[in-house]
Formats: sequence, C-alpha cells, structure tokens
Amino acid sequence: MPRRETPLEDDGSALTDFAAGLRLMRDKAGKPTYRQLAAQAHYSSTTLADAAGGRKLPSLEVTLAFVRACGGDEEEWQARWHEVAAGLTPASPNGRDHAGLEQDRPCPYVGLAAFQPEDASWFFGRERLTDDLVTRVRADRFVAVFGASGSGKSSLLRAGLVPRVSGGAPDGGPGWPALLFTPGAHPLEECAARLAAFAGGTAPVLHRELSGDPRALHQAVLQALATGDCPDGTDLLLVVDQFEEVFTLCRSKDERDRFVTALLTAAQAANSRTRVVIGVRADFYASCSEHPELVAALQDAQLLVGPMSTEELRRAVSRPAVRSECAVETALLARVVAEATGQTNVLPLVSHALRETWLRRRGNTLTLSGYEAAGGIPHALANTAEALYQQLTAEQQRLTRSVLLRMVALGEGTDDTKRPVPRADLGPDTGAVLDLLARARLVTLDRDGAEITHEALLHAWPRLRRWIDEDRAGLLMHQQITEAAAVWQRQGRDPGALYRGAVLGAARQWAATRGDALVPGPRVEEFLAASVRHAGRAARLRRAGIAAVCILALVASVASVVAFKKSATAQTERNNAIAGQVGEVQAQAGQLRETDPSLAAQLDIAAYRIRPQPQLRTDLINAAGAPVSRRLAAGSGTVYAVAYSRDRRTLAAAGADGMIRLWNVADPADPVPLGRPVASHSQWVYWLAFSPDGRTLASAGRDRTVRLWNVTRPAHPAPWGQPLTGHGSYVFSVSFSRDGRTLASASGDGTVRLWNVADPAHPQRLGQPLKGHDQGAVASAAFSPDGRTLASAGHDHTIRLWDVTHPASPRRLGRLTGFKDTVYAVAFSPDSRLLAGVGNDRTVRLWNIAAPDTPVPLGAPLTAHHDTVYAVAFSPDGHVMATAGADHTVRLWNVMDPSAPVPIGQPLTGHTEYVYWLAFSPDGRSLASAGADHTVRIWHLPSTLLPDRTYVNTVAFSPVRHILASGSTDSTVRLWNVADPSRPTPLGRPLTGHHNAVRKLAFSPDGRLLASASRDGTIRLWDVRNPGRAALVGQPLTGHRGEVNSVSFSPDGRTLASAGLHDGQVRLWNVSRPAHATGLGEPITVHRGPVTAVAFSPRGHVLATASSDDTTRLWDVTRPARPVPLGHPLAARSGGVYGVAFSPDGRTLATANVDHTVRLWNVTHPARPLALAEPLTGHTSFVYAVAFSPDGHTLASSSDDHTVDLWNVTEPDHPSQLGTALVGHTGPIDDVAFSPDGHTLASASDDRTVRLWTLDPDQAIRRLCAAIGGVTAQQWHQYVPELALNQPCS
Repeated sequence: MPRRETPLEDDGSALTDFAAGLRLMRDKAGKPTYRQLAAQAHYSSTTLADAAGGRKLPSLEVTLAFVRACGGDEEEWQARWHEVAAGLTPASPNGRDHAGLEQDRPCPYVGLAAFQPEDASWFFGRERLTDDLVTRVRADRFVAVFGASGSGKSSLLRAGLVPRVSGGAPDGGPGWPALLFTPGAHPLEECAARLAAFAGGTAPVLHRELSGDPRALHQAVLQALATGDCPDGTDLLLVVDQFEEVFTLCRSKDERDRFVTALLTAAQAANSRTRVVIGVRADFYASCSEHPELVAALQDAQLLVGPMSTEELRRAVSRPAVRSECAVETALLARVVAEATGQTNVLPLVSHALRETWLRRRGNTLTLSGYEAAGGIPHALANTAEALYQQLTAEQQRLTRSVLLRMVALGEGTDDTKRPVPRADLGPDTGAVLDLLARARLVTLDRDGAEITHEALLHAWPRLRRWIDEDRAGLLMHQQITEAAAVWQRQGRDPGALYRGAVLGAARQWAATRGDALVPGPRVEEFLAASVRHAGRAARLRRAGIAAVCILALVASVASVVAFKKSATAQTERNNAIAGQVGEVQAQAGQLRETDPSLAAQLDIAAYRIRPQPQLRTDLINAAGAPVSRRLAAGSGTVYAVAYSRDRRTLAAAGADGMIRLWNVADPADPVPLGRPVASHSQWVYWLAFSPDGRTLASAGRDRTVRLWNVTRPAHPAPWGQPLTGHGSYVFSVSFSRDGRTLASASGDGTVRLWNVADPAHPQRLGQPLKGHDQGAVASAAFSPDGRTLASAGHDHTIRLWDVTHPASPRRLGRLTGFKDTVYAVAFSPDSRLLAGVGNDRTVRLWNIAAPDTPVPLGAPLTAHHDTVYAVAFSPDGHVMATAGADHTVRLWNVMDPSAPVPIGQPLTGHTEYVYWLAFSPDGRSLASAGADHTVRIWHLPSTLLPDRTYVNTVAFSPVRHILASGSTDSTVRLWNVADPSRPTPLGRPLTGHHNAVRKLAFSPDGRLLASASRDGTIRLWDVRNPGRAALVGQPLTGHRGEVNSVSFSPDGRTLASAGLHDGQVRLWNVSRPAHATGLGEPITVHRGPVTAVAFSPRGHVLATASSDDTTRLWDVTRPARPVPLGHPLAARSGGVYGVAFSPDGRTLATANVDHTVRLWNVTHPARPLALAEPLTGHTSFVYAVAFSPDGHTLASSSDDHTVDLWNVTEPDHPSQLGTALVGHTGPIDDVAFSPDGHTLASASDDRTVRLWTLDPDQAIRRLCAAIGGVTAQQWHQYVPELALNQPCS
C-alpha cells in the first residue's frame, strides 16, 4: 500500500545527507516503488523506506541491499556508511570512550538492566505504585506482581519494594530481611542456595528437604529467623523475580509443582513468618492458572504494573538527571514523554535511549539532538547493537551470533525470553566477545554465567530477531539437547537420561547439519557420543517396551470401555488421558514441522482425530495450503534420477545401486511399485528420460553407456537392444527431442552425442560428437520443447546452445556466461522462450532465448540456495520454476515475470541429504524429487495457490456465485471459477482498461457487477453475469484526484462509495443504472489525511470511512446525497487505519491499524460507538485488512508481516486468537476475503500470489489424506511409541 514520502529536514546533518543520497540514487534508477525495490533487495518495503527516511542510520546490510537494488556502487556506499556511523556512535567496542565519560559522572540511567536495591536513590516515577505494593505486602503474605515485559516490574521489586521493606515500617517497626532471586531452570535449587546463604546452612541438604517436604521451606524460615535473633514482628521477604522462568526454563513439571507448593505453604501456614512476592510477565498469566492452588492464592493478591502516567514519565526522565547535576532540555522531555505515554513495554528502551543520550550530552545538558542522534526510543537499542556488531571482526561476529542465540529461550505460545547460560558452556574463545557485549550493556555477566540484559533486545534489534527466526527449529533442538545434557550430568551420567530412538536420530541429524551459528559445547558433544554408544541396547529395550505398552494400552482400552458404561467419572479420566495423548502427538509434530512438514501434517491429523483443538485447526489449514510430500524408499543408495511418463501414470527413479524402479502414480497419494527393480547399468545411473510416446525409457550411466528400455508394459521393462556406446567417460544425462526421434547424451568426456532412436531397437549415431565446451565434462544437455535448440551445461562454467533443427548437422549458436563455477543443469520453459541454468556457485540464472542466436540475460542471479544447486525444472504451464540442491531443499519460483522471479512460499523440506533431480508431473499438480537420502518424494502442489505477474492488491468473492476476483499492480482484474475451491480455474482473459494498479474490488450484492478502484484515479464497473466474457459497463467514474484506494457497494446495490488516497475524499455514486452512474452530492472531505477504506453497514444506513489521520468516522447515509456524521471519530492513537469491516449483524466494527493491532468497536448505536476489549495483538507489522466470516464468529486480519491471523469474535467483548497465524505468503498481504459459505478464505499478497485457505478442518484433512495418505505404523511407533495407532486417514 503506497505511502507519500516525507520531505527530509534541511538540517545539514550527515544522516540527512546520507538519506538524501539514497533517494537520489533511487530517482536515477527510474524511481521504482519501495515494493519493487523489496523484490530485488529481499528486505521489506517498510525497511527500505525507513532507510531513506533520514530518522536513523540503516544497518549496513540494508544499505548495501538498497544500493544493489538501485544499481549503485557498493564500495562507495559502504565507505559512506562507516563514515556516518562513526559520527553517530560515541563508543568503540572496547568501551574506553564510555568509560571516559562515566569517570566524570556516573550515568544516572541503567539502560536495559533493571534497577537494583542499591539503585533505589535513582529510581523515580514509581513512587505511588511502590507505596501500593508495600501496603499490600504488609497486609498479605502472598502477592503477585504482573506486568508486560518492559513495564518495569523487576525494577519495582528490586529498587522499590526491597529497600522500603528492609528499611523498616512507617510506625518504626523493624525492617524485614529480603531474599531476592530468579528461579532459573531449577527453582528449588536456587531457593535452597539463597536460603542457605542467609541462614548459614548447607544448600544440598536444604534442597533435599525442600524436594521432599512441602513444609520444609516454612520450617527453614522459622529456624533462620529464630537463630538470627530477629525481633518479634520480623518476617522474611521472599521475592521471586521473573517467575515465568518456572515455565520457560524449568522442564520438570514435578519440580515446578513442588516449588509452587513450597512457596504457598510457607506463606499460608498458620504460624508463617514468610512474605512471598512473585513478579510475573503478564503473558504467562494463563500458565499460572495451570496450578489450582496458585489460582486460589491469586484471587485477591494481584498488582498490575501498567504504563507510567505522563507525570510519572516526567519524573523518571528528569529526576535522575537532576540528581546527577544535569539538566534535560524541555524539548527532549516533551518528546520522550510523548513517545512513551501509554506504551506498556517501553521502559527499558526509554532507559537505554536516555543512557545513549547522556553519553552524547552537551556539557551538563541532555539534548534533543543527542537523543535523535542516538536513534530515540524506537532505534537507540538497535543502533547500539548494530554499531558494536559492525565494528567486530568476522570471527567475533560469528561468536556474537552463537553466544546470543544460546541465551534465548523460545516461547511456546508466548514471546521468546532470555535464559542464563553457564559461561563454561559458551567456550573459552567467547570471553572477549562477552566482555564487549557486557560493556555495551547488552549482556550481563556474573562469576559463572551470562544472560541477555533485557528481553527488549530480542525484538528491538532486527539482526538478532532475524537470527532467531531463520532457524527456530535448530535453535529449539540445541536448547533441548543442552538441557538434556545438563540433566544427564546432574544425574551422575545415568544411562536412563541419554537420548534414544527418533529423538537421538533428530539430534544426530542436527549435529551433522548445523551451521556455524550454534556450536555444541563439550558437554553436549559428550552427551551425544554417550547416547550413540548406548543406541543399540536402547533400541532393544525400546522394542520390548513398545510391546509392553501396546499390551497395556489394549488392556486399558478394554477397561475404559467397560468403565465408560458404568461410570461418568471414568469418562472424565479418559478425557484427561486423551488430552495427554494429543499433547504428545502435537509435541512430536511441532518438532518435525521445520524439517519434515509432511510428516508433521500427518501427526497433526492424528492429533485432531483424537481431540480437535484450535491450534491443530490452524496447523491443518496451513498444511493443506502448502506443498506436502509422499516419501518413496528407492533402494540402498543415492537417488540421482527421477522422471514422469507423458501420461502421468508412471514414475521412474534410479541411482547409485544401478537399479531402475517404476511406480504407478495414477493416484499420487498411493504410488504402487510396478514389478521388481530392474538391474540396468553395471554402475550408477545418473539420468532417466521417457520418450514423448511413453514407450521408451532412456538411462545414462557411470558405465559410460546409454540404455533404452521398452516400458510399453511398465511392470515388465525390457531392453530394446544393445547399450549405446561411444562416450569415453561417465554419461551424465539423456534427453529426447520433441518428436522422440532424437536422443542427446552428455558425458564426462566433454562431448554431447546425438542418436537416431526412431527405431529404439536399432539406434544409430548422428554425425560427430558436439564439442563446444572449452574444458572438462558436460554435466547435462536438454532439448527445447519445440525441438529446435539443444542446451548443454559444462564444467567450464558455461552453457552452450546448438541449433538442432537438422539433428544430423547441428549448428553451434551462442555461449552463455556468468556462472563462476560448474553448471550442472539447464531447463527450457514449455514455450522454449526461457532457459534456466543452475550450478556450483549456488545461483540460478535465466535467459530470454526467443532468438537462440542472441540470448539475453534476465535479471540478477537468484541466490536463495545456500549450497550447490543441482536441479531445475519448469511446470507445464511455465508459471513456476523448481530448483533443488545440496542444501536439502526444493524451492519454487514464480516466473510469470521472468525478469524478476520471486519465491513461492517457504523452501520445501523433507529430504535429509542433497537433492539431485526434479520432475513435474505432466498435469503440474505433482513434483518428484530425488535425493541422496535414498528416497524419492512426490510433492502435492496445491492448486489453491494462484501466481500472478505482479503484486496482487485485492481479492473479492461474488456473494451469489462461485466467482473470485483479484486485482493486480499490472492494471488487470482476473476472474476465477471457485465452484471447487481446491481447484480454481481462470474465467476468460484478464480484464484490462485501467492504466495503473488495481487497488480494490467489490461485487454488487446481486453479483452482477464488479467495481474496480485504481491508482489511475478511476473506478470501473464490469458486467460479470457471463464471467468468461466480462465487459466494461459505461464510462469510468472520475472525480477523485489521484489514486482511488477503496470501493464498497451498499446492501441494496444502488450506491457505491469510494475512497481517495491522495485527495482525502470520500465520494458516493448512484449506480442503480450502471451504464449511467453519477455522483451523489458533494464529496466528504473531513479527513485530514488519505482515506484508506470505506464500508457500508449490513443494513446500509451507516458508512464507515477510515484514514491515515488515525480516525475512523461513521456517517448516516440514509440519504446518500447528504451524509450526516454520527458521533465523534473513533480515534485510538494507533498511527493510522488501513482497513475497516462491519460484522454481519452490524453491531461490531473492526479496524486494521498501523500499530500492528486490530481493534473492535461496538456500533450498535453508531452515534455512540464504544471500544470493545483490548486491541488484538499478534501481528508484528502494519495490519492492512480485516474481514468477518459470514456467520460473524470469525475475523481475519492480514498484515505486512506476511501472515493472516484468525480471531474468535463470537463474543466481541472477549475476542481470542484462533490457533496460530496462517503462514505461506512471502510478502505483505494486502487483502483478505471470506467465501459466501465461510469455508474458504482468500488472501492477496505482494509475493505475487493469491492463496485460498480451506477453513474447514475436515476438508483440510481430506485434502491432506488424498495428497499424502496417513502416517505409517513404522512412523507412528518411531515418534509416538507410547500410543496405539488409529489410522487417521482411514
């Protein structure tokens, strides 16, 4: 969605000059939009726009990506970036500059760290809340302090509560001793250690007592206070900060329960002398509810830490500076207060920004210019971290990434958190990096451990956020192995604590394939080695255990059936057991989702069949909308080759075992082996190809021969004749010409040979070998589909083209260069106009070869693969290209605009080794891949993903017919038949007429008309009664000055509303006679910014208009020519509104907001609208669109963060998220729409696709079962051996 670029301030600063230079370079490049730049730079349009915004210095990576996309000089801009960064950053990585400033006067701001008890004299702004907390603690023996991360609850406990209580009561009573600790991975151990230090006891003895007796903590406190001769009325204050660690770090539910019980027993005993205060992150409130005794204690013992008031912020900003004999500029104070007011989690960022501002102070004054140079609240922390990172050596940068990732605990339904790590686990070579991070206050060190200073760093520093998101599965695996190794060591290296079975297999795979980012420590390596040594014995024990469990499960099942008939209590117990089963299956599916999503989907189906749950529903929706695969075992060695017959019924594969295997794949979900494997070549088979008539299969082998097989009866293949000989080295590939009469073979001898195979029983050589490559082997060769051109890929880093119109006398054409290493494979598009090549330099390159004698390179090389690329293939319609290679992935590309291909979805994972070849089925619905993991995978490619040439901005369903419309940046509208949403088909040709992007579509209520709003400033009406021949109705509607961003029909179809982005106007049109539509009255011009969206209420009496001026307005349009404003504007300080939608009953209005939220409003009385509940949070960037389901129970929201969220709004004042986000798009999602039956959701994205999501979980299961079948018994017992298999797809 385009935004007007704000002019740069004329302040002469280096930062402004830097931004001006980026803008000038973009202008010289033809002024592409930031979305167009994003496709080239691989950063979001928002990030690139911010880079040229002049408010902060972008990271070096973003800067260079911007420069590359605009064709600028990277070396020049890298030097400019370092020059500007040096002027903005006051400290070097060794910290000497900071130290010099702090010798003069200690910094009064603690940055990311929490205030400690010794900082009490610097702790301002929370005086009133501290008074309240102290009063509660003196009145109640158990108090829980809840607050969002960054709300300041740790500082409140440490610098507010503890000093006040330790200092004595207001009436002169004695002060109370305080024990302050965080629970960590073993809360009972932490509690025992602190209490032993206070009372003079022995921690191991106390730990055993705490573990065995719930009253031990209570008794130990009584003893400690009595021994210490504490005065009467003295209690021990036990403060457990970051209590959420008992859920994130403590993996033992038993230890967690014992710790909670010990705390409550100590506080609630009749003779208690313990006061317990816990500090909990607000998003873990639900986790607390899992403990019934804790729920009871919390009923009247909670204190919520909310955002600071304006006056509290003023004190927090100004008073520390005054105490340090410094002043804060009035303008700075006003800016900080304005930016922080109402923000619940901003205090660490405020403190860090002020600390950086203090380091840039002018004399004794903290200035606004210093604050802005530091980056302010939004960017100061990221600037500090990025500036430090950029000044490190490459090895230090690698260690920094490894160290920080190990300090992150991944959230499960909650935000990620920090975790302390023993320094010994980080390795001796990390000391220097840890010191640098500590001096920048990004990391906190103690004698034995290290941890990230505050969780704000996880979200504020984009580089760290990207590191975490790039490999969450690998990070989670490392985290789990580290914890398992620690338990094993703590238990005296008990063999029972070692990994075994599938868990050990996954751990070994991770250890073998991990990158440099996560290096196993010595303890982890020793643990894995011990696990491997015991694997054999463990496997035998596991088999015996499985047999026993199955018998017990059978007995339990029979018993439960009998009990069910006799007792309702037994049914409850069975339900609880089922819930446990679901959790077990879900856990295994979650671990597999990144590495084998197809198997994860099968486990999701099984879990959903046991008990449906919201998260399982969205997991199934995601799986049904993504490619999933069926795994075929293909021998004992690497599989190099795979090929489909032209009729799509037969699949062939071959590899290092020299055998050719054939399957009947008429039903791709149930491949059936055809006959026995055929011993073909005496050595490896590198390539297979079916002839166009399907009667012949050609194979290329390491034995230097080509062999032809009669597969007329595919279950009984037989040689046509003798092998084709003549090559002097391995034969790497074979390819048939279009008519099937010519075969090309490529060899390690540096030649390509042509063969006449019109009679496959008597093949003949054609002419002399083709020798066009300068040196080395020819890795492969392929005919173009029109049969006129042959392309060969060589170890000399080139592709050669040959005119083979006359195969007996081929003619050399051009040579394609650009690769920096071996080219392994080439592929032609079905129309023969496009050629793709892949190779050892990890790139994919494209050429326009419409004129083969003058090929033209297209765009920049595609560099998404992280290792050698071996395979490339085009779909039968030419819209999709697939590539695969040594990074174990298959990637899909939208090549409808071959000059700018874009990825489709995420890489396809499942193979555990190199992927050597790919083949699309002739109908394009399946893709086969062959790998070094001894398998072939058949990928089901859902037809619900609709590629487009350009960004797709909008989608709309016809309310009465099975039609979907989409509007794109290429100025066209496309119509689709969605009678079967699983297989949409295009209707007619794209509708043309607009001269710029189509921004919004709307169907009339009777489905006869379609309105399209465009960036060209017009609205067009289309007659879609015959959608295959849709026609323009009347003249375009004009009147807006500039882009029309939204349109909406009234429920009676007689009125159309439109929103002007540039003119800020809303216009109403009489469309009762579509061919003669006219404007109604004067435009609405009250919005102070662009109008982004319009929507009519279901009864048609109210119109909602939304604007970037941060308001949504309601209008009485009973008389459309004279709209009347209703009530006050809906304003929420959200930064702007992008989308608006009414619920079907008209009582609720939803808005999509710039601040990443969705807001709900009660508009039952539109003149008195009321906000409902808290804003819905979950998205991490702008929310662009909202849509209600036809029954009004579900709300969908789409975002710049590439996701769609679903919300349960059955009770609008108590909304909740349904499961997890829908993922699959790789670009911002501009629009969402529900089908009339509510079973399908359509989304339009800048990744150039429309996706159709199946919202009915049963339908999703049917699709998945049809595509990949159910989980096998072997897989089930490998991953969930404790449960009996009830085949979910039967």
